[in-house]
Amino acid sequence: MNVTGQSAVFGRRKEPHTVIIARGNEIRHFTIRPWLAAFIGSGLAAIAIGYLLATSYLVLRDDLIGATTARQARMQQAYEDRISALRAQVDRITSRQLLDQQLMETKVSELLQRQTQLSQRHGRLGPLFERAENDVGTVPAEDPAATAKPDKRADVTGSINQPAQTYAVAGLGADLGTADTRPFSLWSTRTDPLPSDSAADRADKLFVSINQSLKSIENDQLSRISTLADNAYKSADAIQQALQAAGLPVDSDFGKNESDVGGPLIPLDSSMIFDSKVKELDEALDTLDQLKKEARRLPLANPAPGHSVTSPFGVRTDPLLGTAALHSGMDFRAPIGMAAKVTAPGIVTKAGWNGGYGRMVEVDHGNGFATRYGHLSEIDVTVGEKLDAGAIIGKTGSSGRSTGPHLHYEVRHNGEAIDPLRFLTVGRKVAQYL
Repeated sequence: MNVTGQSAVFGRRKEPHTVIIARGNEIRHFTIRPWLAAFIGSGLAAIAIGYLLATSYLVLRDDLIGATTARQARMQQAYEDRISALRAQVDRITSRQLLDQQLMETKVSELLQRQTQLSQRHGRLGPLFERAENDVGTVPAEDPAATAKPDKRADVTGSINQPAQTYAVAGLGADLGTADTRPFSLWSTRTDPLPSDSAADRADKLFVSINQSLKSIENDQLSRISTLADNAYKSADAIQQALQAAGLPVDSDFGKNESDVGGPLIPLDSSMIFDSKVKELDEALDTLDQLKKEARRLPLANPAPGHSVTSPFGVRTDPLLGTAALHSGMDFRAPIGMAAKVTAPGIVTKAGWNGGYGRMVEVDHGNGFATRYGHLSEIDVTVGEKLDAGAIIGKTGSSGRSTGPHLHYEVRHNGEAIDPLRFLTVGRKVAQYL
């Protein structure tokens, strides 16, 4: 077999390759076109590459499978780690929510406890305020825990006596997201929440506002109690000073020197402070009651209010003899038939004619004090009869040693006549406290 090839000598043209096959007397020749050669070469190259790839696959198959398995394992591990992280995050959120709920329930319980405490305090303060109104004469407008006032704490005070509001407080722990729309009266006392505030932030602001309002109520209660106690002590002091200035006996330990005191400092909590203030108010009212009772037993009232004095106590010219004589009482101008009233509670010891007194009534007021009412035209009481202050003992007149209708009034201590003006002066001073 001979293979001959011709190539172009001149220019770019190439002659096709001719393959001549000689077999005996037969001669065959083939002309190989360039495209055919390229096709055959490509086929051979493809077969070679495929063979190489197949050989490589067979050789590297285990490594490829291992790499794929490892990649899948890494991906699975990554997914599992992500799931674990998400679960941990969910657990943290759940725990945080549980802690927030527990904290919320604790705060609500504290608020309800303080609210109950304020209600109980109001129950204790009610009788004290009534007593103070009777004793001192003035009492603070109303306990803040009982009456709503048109100020910042109006809704706070109203919630104490309204059970519906209590349930609104308890409901805060259930749904924080709608806390600002719940019908709880204290919500109006807080500042408006910012758009960026969360439900927990709004709830915290709510609790702060509630605590401030309740604290304000407690302080207001303590302040009012202290004011009442101070007023009671001042009233008792005024009564005592008036009695002592007139030389009248005062059987009371009030006003004792309290400067010589001492002891360790022991801080008090709010409940102890409240109890201490209430005890102080009780003691002040007891002191005031004691002094009032002592003062009311004394003949301090005017036996003839609105009527002028015609003859005072002391030495005077006797109206019948014209000589100097001791006038043991005071004479009040009074028409015949005017009601004569006793100036203090007591027991009638004399009721009848008594010499120059004419018709006379004598009343024993205890502690050695007694009063006499002379020149009466009529006696309306009997010996041994118990009288209240202001009771009518008879009617004025001009019986006995008298120059005209009037009321002769005497005050005696252990049988000795005392100037009634001292008692009348004290009576005017302490009348506002009695």
